[in-house]
Amino acid sequence: MSKTPLPATTTTTNTTETTAGSAPETPTSQVATPPSESPAPPDPCSVNLAAPAIAKAVSELPRDPRSQQSWNPEPIAGNYNECAQLSAVIVRANTNADNPNTRAVMFHLGKFIPTGVPDTFGFNGIDSTQSTGDTVALTFAGGMGLQSVVKFRWNGAGVELIGNTG
Repeated sequence: MSKTPLPATTTTTNTTETTAGSAPETPTSQVATPPSESPAPPDPCSVNLAAPAIAKAVSELPRDPRSQQSWNPEPIAGNYNECAQLSAVIVRANTNADNPNTRAVMFHLGKFIPTGVPDTFGFNGIDSTQSTGDTVALTFAGGMGLQSVVKFRWNGAGVELIGNTG
């Protein structure tokens, strides 16, 4: 007989693990703790057409002059951004008419501009390729399907019309 110890062997079962010459180990539950993935807060400088400031501003607008209805607070287009010198949303009259009136609602640094804005009725979109942080390019389609663009700019004190194209 040899006096050399036998090599250790490991036997695994559902509940215990033993090694030759040792007592059974108590199983431990190893539940992986998921990494803390709380959603990052929304970026205030990204476009947010669901911002509460939009619904609040739309509720303050005078009624649509054609239908005498209020305006639907859900924008059909827009680039609302709390960080932009000028941003806008397009809303439509809250009516079942085939072609409800539309209008742009303008914002400076996320705050509604209630007065001093040139006429913004009839626009139905925003041209993001011509819009910048201080300029909004509003679009409308004429009766012949031609797209036209009107640009508005924040001049440091208010909104001014700076050009028609298209």
